[in-house]
Parts: sequence; structure tokens; C-alpha cells
Amino acid sequence: MKKRKLGNSGLQVSAVGLGCMGMSYHRGPVPDRHAMITLIRKAVDLGVTFFDTAEVYGPFINEELVGEALYPFRSQVIIATKFGSKFENGKPTGLDSRPEHIRQVAEESLKRLKSESIDLFYQHRFDPNVPIEDVAGTVKDLIRQGKVKHFGLCEVTAETIRRAHIVQPVSAVQSEYSLMWRQPEEEVLPALEKLGIGFVPYSPLGRGYLSGTLNADTKFDSGNDNRATLPRFTAEAMKANRILVDLLDEIGGRKAATSSQIALAWVLAQKPWIVPIPGTTKLERLKENLRSVDVAFTPEEWRDLNHAVSSVKLQGDRYPTDQEKLVGH
Repeated sequence: MKKRKLGNSGLQVSAVGLGCMGMSYHRGPVPDRHAMITLIRKAVDLGVTFFDTAEVYGPFINEELVGEALYPFRSQVIIATKFGSKFENGKPTGLDSRPEHIRQVAEESLKRLKSESIDLFYQHRFDPNVPIEDVAGTVKDLIRQGKVKHFGLCEVTAETIRRAHIVQPVSAVQSEYSLMWRQPEEEVLPALEKLGIGFVPYSPLGRGYLSGTLNADTKFDSGNDNRATLPRFTAEAMKANRILVDLLDEIGGRKAATSSQIALAWVLAQKPWIVPIPGTTKLERLKENLRSVDVAFTPEEWRDLNHAVSSVKLQGDRYPTDQEKLVGH
């Protein structure tokens, strides 16, 4: 597996990571725990060194799953987790990035991850009630104490990134980014490049849509799969957006690659400091995603791909308006 550095932080990881959220949260019925531990360990065998989790996934059980699965390989891998959620009766109810809460979460996450330190500690969502300088300063203290190694932010503006970076250098920013959601290109990616910060796209396959396995007839469990509530996953939107999947299929046919591999290769080709974290619960999909690092474009193919996708007008927002700032992907 090829490696990449997340900006100037010195944090080196596999070129493609593994998002573990769907192994216990937001993607339908929870898969068998033993099977997911086996899958995570198989990912290590295949060269993956970058794994993503969060306290809110489950909640809490995803960190425990990742911690148990990676315990035998702890010195060989990088685990990223997140803080900033508020819970009531074990369920997420909003945001909480108060310094005392960040410190509490760090201690609890360390136990669940079976780790002496957290490799990459993200603020999961910007908390308007806590100055970002206070958040960065708290993580800076945790780094000094050896409990955290790197500081990250999720779904934030370029201005917030700049403010936090002054207090404590930000190693990575995680945001949604794919051929279905390119907003980070406007301000965030230029800011990251200037500051030397890595970028970690979540949902680089558009929450599975770009794999080509979903269509207008696909039904999502409203109790377990958050895609049931997302505007871009209505039957009408999925039918209208199929043109993008068909385009990726066409290009993949010429490159002996799948639509997923073309979509991931496109993300990887944007900048050398971008590391996508597609999630999966299936070994065959994991292997397919990892092979995307070997898909290369000639300048002509790159130009033609960008021209073709830029002409596609997608339907459906990524979140309902009232959910845009809530914690969780």
C-alpha cells in the first residue's frame, strides 16, 4: 500500500484509510462484531494503517470495536477519533466542546481504544458556544501531556481553521468530499494547502451511491440508516443522479476499473496530501477500494474526466437544512 503524509505534520498513513462508522452506526443493522474485527485486521494485512472512529458512533461501541481489533497492531497503525458530542441517556443530543468535556472524552476514548495516546483527535463539529481558540488550547494541553499526538477539525470553515492553527497546529481536516460534494474546493482546500494541513475526505463514494450498487428502488431502514432522511437519497434524486454513476462506469470500462475505483482515484488525484477514508463492511469492497491507488490518468484522460463530471448537475442536498450542523456523518 502506498503511503501519504497529511500535510506538514509528519503524520504518514496509508494512501487510503478505513472509515469504521458503518460497522456499528448509521448504515442499517449493526453487523456481527466478530466479523468486523476480522475485517479490520484484514485491512491491516492489506496495508491499511489509518482507521477512523468517533465516540458518537454507536455511541461508544465503535471505539471499543476498533480498539479491540487493532490492539495487536497498535504500534503499526494510526487511529483517529473525535470529541464534541453531548449525550443524554446514551444518545447524542447536540454539541459540547467545553474544555472540561474535551478532557473527559480523551480519557474515556483512551480506555475504549486500549491506547496510551490518541493519534489524531478531531473536533467532530464546530461548537458555536466555545471559542475555537479554547478548543485548540485544550488539545494543545493534551498533546503536552502525551495523551494526544495530533489535532484535527471536521466540517469547519477556512477562517476557523486559521484561528485554530495559530493556537495549536492542525494536522488534518476531515470533511465530506467526493464527486457528489465539492464545496471544500472553494475555500477549505486552498487554506489547507497554504497552511500545510492534510485533508481527510469522508464519504468519498457519496455514502455508497458512486459504487453503483444503489438505485431508485433501494430502500433504507428509517430506524438504522441515516440515508433514509437525506435529500440526495430520495428515489427521484437517485434516479436523476444516475448519470454520474453511468459516466464513471464508462470511464472505468476503459481503465479496467469499477466506478468506485474511478471515484476514489479522482479524489486521490486532487492533492498528494489528501487521504480518503471510504467505509465498508465487506471484504470484497475493501479490496476494491484499496486498488484505486493503482488507477492513474493521463493528462488527456484527466481533462476529459473533469470536463465530463463538471457538466453533471446533481440533485438533492447532502443533509436536510436542520441537520447540516449536527454531529455525525
